[in-house]
Order: sequence, then structure tokens, then C-alpha cells
Amino acid sequence: MVVKRSDDEESLFETSKSRGSFLHRLFSVSLFVAICFVYAYRLTHIPTGGENHGGGEDYYYGTWTWLGLLAAELWFGLYWVLTQAVRWNLVFRKTFKKRLAQRYEESKLPKVDIFVCTADPDIEPPIMVINTVLSLMAYDYPSEKLSVYLSDDAASDLTFYALLEASLFAKHWLPFCKKFNVQPTSPAAYFNNILLHHNHAKEFANIKKLYDEMKKRIEDATKLGRVASEERSKHRGFSQWDSYSSRRDHDTILQIILHKKEPHNSKDENGNYLPTLVYLAREKRPQHHHNFKAGAMNSLLRVSSVISNAKIILNVDCDMYSNSSESVRDALCFLMDEEKGHEIAFVQFPQTFENILKHDIYSSTLLSIVDVEMHGADGYGGPFYIGTCCFHRRDALSGMKFSVGYKNDLLKSERDHSIEENLHELEVKSKALASCTYEENTLWGKEMGVRYGCLVEDVMTGLCIHLQGWKSVYYSPPRKAFYGVAPTTLLQALVQHKRWAEGQVQILLSEHCPALYGHGRISLGHQLGYSYCNCWALTSLSKLYYSIIPSLYLLRGIPLFPKMSSIWFIPFAYVIVGESGRSLLEFVLFGSTIQGWWNDLRMVLYKGTSSYLFALIDSISKLFGLPDSPFTVTAKVMEEDVSERYEKQVMEFGAASPLFTVLATLALLNLFCLLGILKELALSEDWFETYKKMSLQILLCGFLVLINIPIYQGLFLRKDKGRLPSSIAIKSTVLALSTCILFNMLKD
Repeated sequence: MVVKRSDDEESLFETSKSRGSFLHRLFSVSLFVAICFVYAYRLTHIPTGGENHGGGEDYYYGTWTWLGLLAAELWFGLYWVLTQAVRWNLVFRKTFKKRLAQRYEESKLPKVDIFVCTADPDIEPPIMVINTVLSLMAYDYPSEKLSVYLSDDAASDLTFYALLEASLFAKHWLPFCKKFNVQPTSPAAYFNNILLHHNHAKEFANIKKLYDEMKKRIEDATKLGRVASEERSKHRGFSQWDSYSSRRDHDTILQIILHKKEPHNSKDENGNYLPTLVYLAREKRPQHHHNFKAGAMNSLLRVSSVISNAKIILNVDCDMYSNSSESVRDALCFLMDEEKGHEIAFVQFPQTFENILKHDIYSSTLLSIVDVEMHGADGYGGPFYIGTCCFHRRDALSGMKFSVGYKNDLLKSERDHSIEENLHELEVKSKALASCTYEENTLWGKEMGVRYGCLVEDVMTGLCIHLQGWKSVYYSPPRKAFYGVAPTTLLQALVQHKRWAEGQVQILLSEHCPALYGHGRISLGHQLGYSYCNCWALTSLSKLYYSIIPSLYLLRGIPLFPKMSSIWFIPFAYVIVGESGRSLLEFVLFGSTIQGWWNDLRMVLYKGTSSYLFALIDSISKLFGLPDSPFTVTAKVMEEDVSERYEKQVMEFGAASPLFTVLATLALLNLFCLLGILKELALSEDWFETYKKMSLQILLCGFLVLINIPIYQGLFLRKDKGRLPSSIAIKSTVLALSTCILFNMLKD
């Protein structure tokens, strides 16, 4: 992407705009004109009784089917306009960390609190969690200014034990990282990728041995399901589990593991202070709703305000380890900029994944969102908050509204509570802030902290921050700042997207709906960008209609699109070829492959006709008072055979799910319809005329069949455990055949 620089030379960051924006806008205008011609065709060619295959009942079916296509295309057009909002004004950022270093001494840099959230040691193994924690502790930043908080919503003594082990290993790991400029600073990632031939073999062997020993102790305890009594007796923190009943019924468990108040325990092997390290399992009671991750974040906000009270907060998921030790300094280039820093509430880094394969079978990179749309949102006031890999200004996250007179006071020293109170007093005071009754009759979760009542509490929180006048920044550095683990099965990916889409509908129906409440508070482009995401689930109806109706009418030989010889064929062809070409070019320019683009098209279809459909159904159900769907944590580990199939980029089904039943039924319906028309063409003497009349429908049905090849393989050809279950094969075949037969029996 060729860019044009636009900021002052003395700024701590630079903003650039795409030079290709003019061509993109010109193409978009031409595509919009073609879309208007598609509407004109629909409106001027509505079937009448005299011309539609003999009139009668077919007139009724033809008219309403035609109007249904018009409605679907109107929605596609409107949704396309919304997508242009996040492509119209792309901006890119560049930081100047040398200027930051020249301008501010290390002693003047602000403190940073780092929040790491975990919820289930079975799905999120403790060894993975502490690798993330260690990577964050090893930032290229003054250690005494870093505080790392681990929120454990499972209140697992195994996770606590792993954190204790990590605190001991950190005394060796952090000096090693600084001495040899280690990248990435996650031990697991570093040891998995390091070349065997390097110039510090002895030190490498020693630190690798220490890590392997720690890993073995943690994994042995995890397999055993408990911490050995000998280990429990070594640390007073384990006594806090004496009152533990279950994950949903326990007191607040809080332990300050490392703190400079205890220098004998909090220094590395070179005598330098380690970052503050705190374990927190907030109080849980069955009669109190705990608000999931949002509740954990708000507890961390309050607890950290007493212990370290840093003005900058980084929050990451427990599987998102640091891949760049300079990320804190990158974020500060935005937040500490003298001219614009005071209006920036948060700096959002992209969420990237280390287990993505070349062709990205489940489209987990979300390339269009990460590499295009977030940059587009940045051009209108800032990207959306995605819940991880984000540096916040504490004031903004805590509910403060932006005002013109707000001053960037990051250089003012934060109050050090440890000077006034000993660690025991700090722990006692902090525990009270994490009780399950603390938020009663307060504004927490409503106007303060992370917002409650939404499945995508992060996006809702970011929206509220923007509505309060703040801006945000999207920064995608040359070296990826964070790496995590992407879903490795189709069901994981679809369930994840269902939750996201359902949460977006909740925002659309909330009092903070950007299309309405956002008027006058955020820019029009920002409103459209948020609305585009809010409408994900609504696209399901149009995609479902387009996946079914044209194919069924193809089976009966009734055309729903213009002939190849008609001038009206041109706008349809231009929209199809133009938008497909734009999408393909976007993927290739941003480093993907043609196969990766094809896989993304498949996932767009699968999400639209399953995840988004069920998200919409659940959203409507909730309007009538039906219970919410359970919160689902995406698994971060996988079985060996699943891993092998993922490495071979073979689509993983395995489980029975209503999502798969819908996908399999649609795939078979299109296959039966295509076979039916091919049979008719083969037997017809005037097959070419029939093809010209039905060409677009045949191409659409053929596209749907081609893109569903993995489903046909999963239904009938594969024998491994990752195939589709026999029950789904039977149900989907019966449903698809019945639909085709019943529709074909309708009177002409």
C-alpha cells in the first residue's frame, strides 16, 4: 500500500492516507451505479399474469418471489454502502519511539497496569496462561513501572500455582530476555522457534532447562487435577482456598505475589526489581450475576487503583502473548503526543494468531476487518475496541467524559499506595473492591468501566467511550504486537461468530444504537462503521433467500435474472465480477492467497446462513423474554488427530450441531437443483437457449455447489472422526430432497 505522509515532523506519531483511495472511490461509485440498474431491472420487470408461464398460481408465486429478490438485493445494496464507510478513508499510523526516548527520561514514563483474563483451566491451560504473563512482564520498559494482574474467573489453585512458578522463573527469564534482546518474550514461543545455532548456547541451554522443569511441574499438577500438599505448604496464598466451595461460590482470593515492598522476593538474579504481579479471583456467589469478562475487568480496574493505580492499562486475553517488547512504547507515542495525545482514549492493536496456516481455512485472520476496515474506522475517529490487545487511558475506561479542557497528565506521578500501607493492608482493602456486592447501586457496568448486558461488551464499551467524545487509534506495527490461538474447528469458528453477531444485534437494539443515539455525538462515517458491524446478523435472511430461491426456480426452469443477450445482464455481471475482483485484489495485496480468498468466501457464506441466522433467532427470542444463550469460551487446545487434520487444512466437523444441519441441507439442496438442470440441459435439443435464459442462476447454483465441496466430502466421502455425523447426513438429505420434490410438484 503506497501512502502519503501528513503529520508534523515533531509529532510522536505520523498519520498516512492511501494514495489508492481515489481509484477505490471511483470504482465504488461505478459499482453503486450498477447496483441502481439492478434495482431498475427488478422494478421494471415484475412478473405479470400474462407473461409468467401461463399465469394462475405461478403469477402469485412469481410476483412474490420477484419482490423477495428485490428486498434481498435492496438489503445487499444498503449493507454494501455500510461497508464502504469503513473503506472510504483508510489511514495508517507510524510511531517514533526514538523521539519518545529523547523527549522523556525513563524515570518520567508513566506506569502501566496489565490485565490478563482467564476463565477455565481446562480450556485455557495454566502453562499457556503463564507464558502470556511472562511475555508481558518482559516488556522493554522499566520493570518497576509495570504491574501485571491475572484475573482467574475459575478461581483455580492450579492457575495460582502456575503463577507462583512463573514468578520464580521470571527472576531468570527477564534478565535473559534483556541481555539477548529476546523476541518473542513468551518462553514457549521462543523455544519453539529459536535456531539451534546461536552465539549464546550455554545460557540458552540453562534457561531452557529451567523452563522445562517448571513446565513439567505445572503440567504434572494439571494432569493430577490438584496441587500437591507439599507445594501448598510452601506458600500462604493457598490457605485462601480453605473456604472455596466451587467456581461460582467462593470468597475473593487475592495475592500480591511480587511487589517492591518485599525486595528479597521481588528482585531478579541481577538484583533488579521485577514487575508487580497480582493474582485475583473475585468473589462469586450463585445468587449474584457475575457479568463474565466485563465483571472481571471492572474488578481489576478497582483493585489495581488501590495497588498500583497506573494511568495506562493494557488488557489482553490469556492466550495473546506479547510478540514485540516495544508495544508499550508504541502505545505511548500516541497517548503522550503533545498535540493529539490528550484526546486518545485507547490504542487498539490487531488481534493476530500464530496457528494460522497458509490458506487460512476458517478465515480466522479476518483479513478484511484487520487490514482494511479497522484502518477505515480509524479515519473517522478511531477503531472499535475488540476486548484484547488494547492500551487504555484509565480515565476514559473508568467513565470520564472527554472535554476540550482535558489535560494529558500522564507525566504526573501516580500515587504509590505501597508507601503508606503494607502488602497485607493492601490485600485486605483490595479484596473488598472485588466482592460480588460492591457494585450494587453504583454506576459500574452502566456508565463506569466495561459495560454490562451485551455479549460483545468490548465493542459496546468502545462505542460508549467514543460517544463520550474520546478518539481512539489503530496501530498495526511491522512486527506483530501480539499472537494468540485461532479456532481450529469449523464449529468453534461458527459459535464464536454467532456470539459476536448476537452481541452486535444487542447494540443495535440498545439505547446506545450508533445509528440513532450516535447522531451528533460521533461522525457520520463512524456511525455507518458501527452500524455495519451491528447489522451482521441481519444479512442472514438475504443470504438464506439467495441460497435457496434461485436454485429452486432453476429446478423448475423459471428464470429470475436477465438473459445473457439482454442489456440488463451487464449490471448484474458488473456487480458480481467487480465486487469479486475487488475482494480478491484486497486479499492478494495484504499477503493472502487465492485459496485463502476462496476460503474466506466460503466462511462468509457459512457464517451468513448459520451463525448469523441463529444469532438473529436468539436475538428475537430474547425480545420475548426467553433465556439468553450460555456464554461460550473458545477452546485453546485440541486433540492430536484434530491438530493433524488442521495442519493438512482439512475442514473439521466432528460434532453434531444445528449449525451443521442448516449448512448441509443448503449444500445438498443446491447440489440436487444443479443436477436437475444439468439433466434437463443434457436431454434438451435447445439446451443453449435454455442456458442463455438461465445462465446467472446456473452460475449462482454452481458457485454454491463448488464452495460446498468440503461439506459433500464430510457427508459422504470422509471416514475420519472429523466428518459430519451420520445423523446430519440423513436429516439434511431428507430435508433437501423433500424441499426439491415439494417445490417441483407445485402447479405451473
